[in-house]
Amino acid sequence: MLRRIIFPCVFSFFLFVLSLASCTKLDTTSLGGDLIPEVDNVNTFADTLDVITAQNAFEGIYKDTTKLTLLDKYVVGKIADPTAFGNTDASLYLQLKPSFFPYYIGVTPKDSIVNADSVVLCLSYNSFWGDSSTPLNLQVFEIPGNAGGEWDSLNTLRDINYSPTIGSAISDVKAVDIRNLGNYVKVGIADSTTNQIRIKLSDEFKNRLFSRDTISTSSQNAFLSDSLFKLFNKGFAIVANNGNALVYTDINNANTRLELHYKKKSRTSNDTGYSSSIDTVYSSFYFNAGYQGGNVKRSSVANKIARSRNSLPSGDQELYLQTTPGTFATLRIPKLDTMKNVIVHRAEIQIQQIPDLSTDKIFTEPAFLYLDLVDSGTNKWKPIYYDLNPSLSYDPDYKTAGYPYFPINGEVNIEYFGGNLRKKFSLMGEQSYYTINITRHVQQILTKHTPNYQMRLFPAHSFSYPQYGSTVIPYLNPIAKGRVKVGGGANPNPAYRMRVRIVYSKTKIK
Repeated sequence: MLRRIIFPCVFSFFLFVLSLASCTKLDTTSLGGDLIPEVDNVNTFADTLDVITAQNAFEGIYKDTTKLTLLDKYVVGKIADPTAFGNTDASLYLQLKPSFFPYYIGVTPKDSIVNADSVVLCLSYNSFWGDSSTPLNLQVFEIPGNAGGEWDSLNTLRDINYSPTIGSAISDVKAVDIRNLGNYVKVGIADSTTNQIRIKLSDEFKNRLFSRDTISTSSQNAFLSDSLFKLFNKGFAIVANNGNALVYTDINNANTRLELHYKKKSRTSNDTGYSSSIDTVYSSFYFNAGYQGGNVKRSSVANKIARSRNSLPSGDQELYLQTTPGTFATLRIPKLDTMKNVIVHRAEIQIQQIPDLSTDKIFTEPAFLYLDLVDSGTNKWKPIYYDLNPSLSYDPDYKTAGYPYFPINGEVNIEYFGGNLRKKFSLMGEQSYYTINITRHVQQILTKHTPNYQMRLFPAHSFSYPQYGSTVIPYLNPIAKGRVKVGGGANPNPAYRMRVRIVYSKTKIK
């Protein structure tokens, strides 16, 4: 009886699925989840529009002034690149200091320091980008107390072009094997840690630091107050002398610290003398993200990232896109000026990687590209209309009362807008590509005859629109991570050529 019931049900379900497949042919896209009618060249058509492309870089009049926040991952490293992407030098400037004042080295103010063993500067290791097989040579320099005024403050962050005055080297060159940073290393007698870069500082700096810890009230005691400590030391510069990679660190992670290793005797319980045992211990200074107890000001931090590029091409055939502080491309789609008013089901920019098997596995592509508009009227950039997030109302011209110029809280709908890195396979092997959805923007041009703006394409870490305010909008790429060579609009190889694919119906929209 059960078999009689099951078979007709399965057969009916099979016929239902088959009828759907034959009667409802749809071209789907994972970008927006929209359903696009089948291109039958009767009711629905597809076309490709030429794109005129040009290469640019964030330098000169387009100088990059990106500022990292305290929540960003900071970077240090060096890359020597003979291609058009050029070299990268990233130096980190960081202040690590006591978490309270007056401070004392030891568990209690009455401990007796028997011997100062070492001082170690530690950076948490988060990730890397580049060639991990080449040792990364790092060296620490002091930012002395007499280096000048404040180089950072609670409310001001320096941009990626800034570096404070640095003094003498206070460490030897440390050769860091990036491949081993995940291994456990011993800290002190009983502790161990992993994912940490450790650089031992010089004995001269160690002795100077320990000598400033005294119970006297002399101004030579650097541990009496935050201001006195800064007169002694304003931080450290971590500089890469050689290597072929960038490493990323979290300044707020407990693995980022200054370790003071020493031997001490503790006071007896009745304070009549010191115990006979000698303990080997260490104390740590950390990055202070704000005021603590009213007497510890926020630590200073800055990240200088310099690019020294070789000659870039014009960009008509090939484009070099490099994450902030990097490069960008300008795009123009002339045919939109003369195209008739139609229903646009899908319009997307198709961006194809030009593979380089020798370097692509080492210097990987940016995870995301971003697209905005060049406002010819103000010679400034502004967000693209509609397509960043069609479920949120925003006005890129910032003229509509109550509407922000960017989707509220920076909510770009990547699933719809696109720009995320994708992979495909062909006879040439694996190839990366990106697609960016500009459907609603194109529909507005064709229907309302709004300006056909030039566009800007780049792998963004963050960006801002200063004509509207100082708000920095974070994006999805870590600073300086990622690069990709893509085809321009006039690339002779159709497989690499940038173009706009448009699917439309000829019925007009009023």
